[in-house]
Order: sequence, then structure tokens, then C-alpha cells
Amino acid sequence: MPVVHSAAVVGITARPVAVEVSLRGGLPRMTIVGLPDTAVRESKERVISAIVQSRFFLPQEVIIVNLAPADLKKEGAAFDLPIALGILAAAGLIPVESLQDTVVLGELSLNGEVRPVRGVLPVALDMGSRGFRRLIVPEANAPEAAVVGRIEVFPVRHLLQAFYFLRGDDTISPFRYGPGSPEGRSPARWDMADVRGHAYVKRALEVAAAGGHNVLMVGPPGSGKTMLAQRVASILPPMTREEAIEVTRVHSVAGCLDGQGLVTTRPLRSPHHSISVAGLIGGGTYPRPGEASLAHHGVLFLDELPEFPRSALEVLRQPMETGVVTIARAATSVTYPARFMLVAAMNPCPCGHYGNPLRACRCTPTQMHRYLQRISGPLLDRIDIQVEVPMLVPEEIDRAPDGEPSARIRERVVQARTVQWRRFRVEAEVSEETSSNVFCNAQMTPAHLDRFCPMSPDARRLVRSAMRHWSLSARAFHRVLKVARTIADLEGTDTIEARHVAEAIQYRILDRRPE
Repeated sequence: MPVVHSAAVVGITARPVAVEVSLRGGLPRMTIVGLPDTAVRESKERVISAIVQSRFFLPQEVIIVNLAPADLKKEGAAFDLPIALGILAAAGLIPVESLQDTVVLGELSLNGEVRPVRGVLPVALDMGSRGFRRLIVPEANAPEAAVVGRIEVFPVRHLLQAFYFLRGDDTISPFRYGPGSPEGRSPARWDMADVRGHAYVKRALEVAAAGGHNVLMVGPPGSGKTMLAQRVASILPPMTREEAIEVTRVHSVAGCLDGQGLVTTRPLRSPHHSISVAGLIGGGTYPRPGEASLAHHGVLFLDELPEFPRSALEVLRQPMETGVVTIARAATSVTYPARFMLVAAMNPCPCGHYGNPLRACRCTPTQMHRYLQRISGPLLDRIDIQVEVPMLVPEEIDRAPDGEPSARIRERVVQARTVQWRRFRVEAEVSEETSSNVFCNAQMTPAHLDRFCPMSPDARRLVRSAMRHWSLSARAFHRVLKVARTIADLEGTDTIEARHVAEAIQYRILDRRPE
């Protein structure tokens, strides 16, 4: 009995699946067992049509296809090609030994063409580590599969091409991921040089990027909040190869690669405020990554923050702390990475014109208070930097100098991140309790604050005075300290001075706003 090796994607990992095909006497029919979902059960119609259209004679017997292990749910159309090849092998048309050490994935059209599928990169990563030497995939999925390098990738366009390759009658060159291959996303379209004025806000975004801090921008419509937020990703440090593979893995599972290879630029996700909880955090009968996971190692931009459903915003609290999303269902539980930088924007009041020099605000204090109450205190506490984006009059825009390019800002950000990486790397080597994954100041724990945030006497007095004057909570104090640490890192200073604390306090406008 021939066995074709394939794989099922669970979360962002792949589990091996053995496609076993047996032929026995009886009226011709085809049965698929092994916990298949609707898409897998319907594959028998696609497989039969593809085999017939490829000029093969379908065995006139009972065809039983078993997807093992039987207790693992199988979903999606990626099993079409391995099932078809298994039937041809059971009919004696493909030598069984050619199927060893080979993993097969692909959806079939009715005429035998091989269509792309989701989750090929996790399959290549995990099956390569299990000792498989070859991977047969749709031609459109070859760039992402070849990123791994530990398994040979053979792209196919048609069932006949895979058939002749396994018989040894035709050769397919392994796909090589190199300079001639797609390198992922195009460079960032936006640059900070496009933004004139708002030097204070751009400084706050630079601090946020340097320390991985979450940001909330408050300002009237048309003040430039969206324009600034779209350019945050352009000042973040370039992704390492490990980060790029993690991001590509998530996008592969979600089916967002569109035939591209490695994602090399940090993602910027900007969902509409009508998004559901499942769309934001992930979910579904077979859980899929949400916008929070698609923004992994990048920016999640939430425009008009108070307009988002409160239930959707509250589910962000856990990934903002832990960097992962766990989705539990009755049949399975999956975990997706979600280490994103939150950039949010909102109006200062319901009409949006509070503080606008060009239009008068008509909102009452009660209306403004209710508007701000749409954002819960626990969520607001997790946003380190809160800045006001004022409306600039035309004269101010004309007088403003040209903006600083993103590349120049990124250089300073990279230097500050390097300081943090070295600091936490040394700590990880001397203490088993410290996670080596902590590379940003925003991820520091209270223990890290005690160790890495020495303050001068003036800075300590200023912090105490600010806490008494504005009744800051202990969590707000920790946030101020983390931001001050980042500001000091940008200056290359080991000790947090009073000027660093003063700047960090200025980035807490909602804490300092009178009731």
C-alpha cells in the first residue's frame, strides 16, 4: 500500500500526515477518512476530475484514502495533490520508493493544474527538521518554501509534471532562493521627510520606536495623525532573518504572501474600526491569525480608537503584555505570536475640534468625559506614550523646515536598540530568570527596572513630585521609567537624569489632563 507524505498546519506549526491509499474490489467509489473537513471531503471530486483530464484511467474499484493520524483534524485543499499521486501509485503507475523522504502539498483544479495553498513555509521548516529531503509544492509557493534552505523544493504546475518527476521521466530543478528570487515586500512607501512640522510628535515617535513603546496620538481631524502613524514602520530597525521568518510564517498561514518569498520589511496593519474580535485577535472554527498576529514584529495602527468595539480592544491587553495570542476551541488550542507595536489615534472630543484653532468645539465637558471613557483604564495604562497632535495653521506649515528623512531617524533608533540588546543579552547570560527574548525597554519587568534604571537624585525627586501632583499609579510610574530609560539610551547615557524623566512625563497627556 503506497504512502504519500504530506502535512497539516496547526497554528504556525506543521504536523506530518501520511496519505494512505488502498484499492479493493467493489462498485467504483472513493472514500476519505481521517477527520477530514468539508474542503478535504470535496477533494475527491477535484482529484477524480484532475486524474481523468490528465488522460489517466481511474481505477474502477473502491478507493479508500486514509489521512493519518486519524485524531488530527485535516482542513484545506492542500491534500489534493498527495491524494491524486497516492491513487496513481496504488494503481502501479508511480514507484513507491520515489515517494520516500518526499512531502507533497497542492490544490488541484478540475483540469489538473496545481494551485497555491496556505502554510507552506511552516511545512518546509518543520518537515525539513524531521529529516525529509524533498518538498513538492505549487509553483507559486516555491519562493516561501525555499527560504528554509534545509529541504529541496521542487515546484510543479500540473499533476502530470509531478507524475513524470516521481517516475524519473522528467527532471525539475530545485528552486533556489537567491538574488533573482522575490525578496518579499517592496520598500516602505512612506517617509518621515514628507511630514512638515510636528517636531515634538516626531520626537515622541522616535522614542517609541527606539524602545518598542506603544503610542496614542490625540488631535483634531486633519492634524496629521494618520500620516505620522503610517510612517512609524519606516523608522523601526530592519528585521533580522529570524524575525523575517517568524513574520513570513504567520503570513503564510494566513495566506497573505501572494507568491512572495521572505517578508523583509516590518508589517503595518491598519484594520477598520468595524473589525470583530475574531478579526482583530484571530479565531474561527479553525483558528486563523488576526490583525494582531499579522502585525507581529511590526506596527498595529488603530485609527479612531474609541470607535472600535470595547470587546475588541480589551482582548488586546493580553498580547500587549505577553506578545502571544492563544485561541482555544473545543477541538484544539493554537498560539500565534503577536509582538507588535501599537500606534493608536483618536480625536480629543466627539466633534473632534477641541483645541483646533480653525474651528470651535461644541462639546460639553460631560460629553468629552464620556468619549474618553470609551477607552478603559487598563488598556490606557499599557500605552507608554500619549501625545497631542495639534492642528497646524497654513502659516506654520509654510514656515516649517523640511522633515528629517526616515533613514536618519532609523540610524538613531538602531543605535538605541543595540544598546538595549547588549544590555539584556548580558543579563540573560548571568541570570536564568531573565528571558533572552527581551530586547526592548518596553518589555522590561519590575526586576529589570530596579537593575537597569538607575536615577540621579534630581530625577528621583522629580518622579516623586510628579506622582504626588498628578496622582500617578505605580503602573504609570513604571511606564514613565521605561520611556525615560529609552530617552537616556538615545543619548547614550547610563544614568537617567531629570531631563529624561521630564520628557517622559510630558508624554503622558491623559494622565496629566484635569478631570
